[in-house]
Amino acid sequence: MTTRIPFGGSALRRFESIKTLALVSDTHGLLRDWVTEALQRVDLIVHAGDVGPRSLLQRLETIAPVVAVRGNIDHELALLPATELISVNNRLIFVLHDLKLLDFDPVTTGISMVVSGHSHQPKIDRRGGVLYINPGSIGPRRFRLPVSFAKVSCKEREFLVEFVHLDQGPRSKLGELL
Repeated sequence: MTTRIPFGGSALRRFESIKTLALVSDTHGLLRDWVTEALQRVDLIVHAGDVGPRSLLQRLETIAPVVAVRGNIDHELALLPATELISVNNRLIFVLHDLKLLDFDPVTTGISMVVSGHSHQPKIDRRGGVLYINPGSIGPRRFRLPVSFAKVSCKEREFLVEFVHLDQGPRSKLGELL
């Protein structure tokens, strides 16, 4: 039996030979220079929505190819899909903005990772062999939550995830393993 995976993209986008990818979300139109410095040397950027203006995606595209979905504030980016299914090194990653809107079981569809945003809270969970990652927000600081993203090392058989917490400027410690 085949389970249908609902997603907004027209065709599965495939990315091969990816060593490192960055998972980002909730920029809300703010992309600091020191955040772009921290994103250097990744092979792919996955943005889980609440982007802000198109120019922000264009800035990210100067660093690496970008896959992005539409968040609840992205009225100007109506052409972005609400969800995206991509293949990274032959492993499926499903991207959406709000995890509460996930309406299928990723375990039964062969998905390795689900990436979402919306809450601004960095979180990683594993259920049924599927990684659920919320990278937090690299945009405006919300409450006492960190400015953060997730850096994923693509190993032969697994994804290794590290949260990168960014302080208030370029002199901060750029990475710490959680």
